[in-house]
Amino acid sequence: MNTFVNFLRASILAGTPLLFGTLGEVISEKAGNLNLGVEGMMWVGALAGFFTAYSTNSAPLGILAAFGAAAACAALYAFLTVTVRANQNVAGLTLTTFGIGISLVLGYRMTNALGGAPQIPAEVKARLAAFELPLIGKIPWLGRVLEQGPLTWLAIALCVAAAIVYGKTRLGLHIRSVGENPAAADAAGIRVSLLKYASVILGGGICGIGGAFMSLVTGGGLWQPAGIVNGSGWIAVALVIFVRWNPMLAVPGAFVFGAFRSMNYYIPDSVVSIPQAFYQMLPFVLTIVVLVISGLRKKGRHAQPAALGANYFREER
Repeated sequence: MNTFVNFLRASILAGTPLLFGTLGEVISEKAGNLNLGVEGMMWVGALAGFFTAYSTNSAPLGILAAFGAAAACAALYAFLTVTVRANQNVAGLTLTTFGIGISLVLGYRMTNALGGAPQIPAEVKARLAAFELPLIGKIPWLGRVLEQGPLTWLAIALCVAAAIVYGKTRLGLHIRSVGENPAAADAAGIRVSLLKYASVILGGGICGIGGAFMSLVTGGGLWQPAGIVNGSGWIAVALVIFVRWNPMLAVPGAFVFGAFRSMNYYIPDSVVSIPQAFYQMLPFVLTIVVLVISGLRKKGRHAQPAALGANYFREER
């Protein structure tokens, strides 16, 4: 039972960066912008968050820096796709290439300048460490599973807030209208470009926090560029389809994928001998299965926004 409880706890931990990436992309796509630059923004957030936390000994400043750096990259994408009306797929892929490239270059320069892989101070780790919840933490097994760090609870809170905004507020209705039919929204007096910019930039910043989580928490606080983000951005893009653009479904969806990423640590070789590469492959195989199944689904309330990926030009309406 202890092994199973630890597995569930590790699944939530591994799924947290996926949750940030998924929510960030949901926010962007709700406004009609398909941003395939999630991987790149998570890389930028990982570097900015780590370097700032390492330099300032402050976890909050590291998270803010990750949000700001990734949001700046998302703003560039928004300018290209909303103002210049560049192809969204090409712009997103370019952002991924740029984010990975600049993070690796600057990360290696930082490592070389410091004479080795830097590690964040103990006080920064302490601010991001898991803690026991009041009352619930005393419940056997459940308390241990829910013993998570502040960023995990932040991700869940953001999902709840997003669901309330999209489902219960006028602002959410306007954003969904922009994603479904920007011409009709524009005719109704909704500021289409403003909402697109805001959604893309906010979504990008949230993706950046997911990257910072990987470099500051799951990475052990040690800068190791080779395996920080490791394809999490691409999994997050697929998760958006899996959860049908629903922020609340993103929570269990991300943790299920986190379980697949943690499975290899909790199945002993004495039970079944499976190569390590098989476990590393599982999340990506599941991603392909998700895409196939989602493509066969019928449209519903939480279906893909009708204008997703299509640039809007006001003079053409």
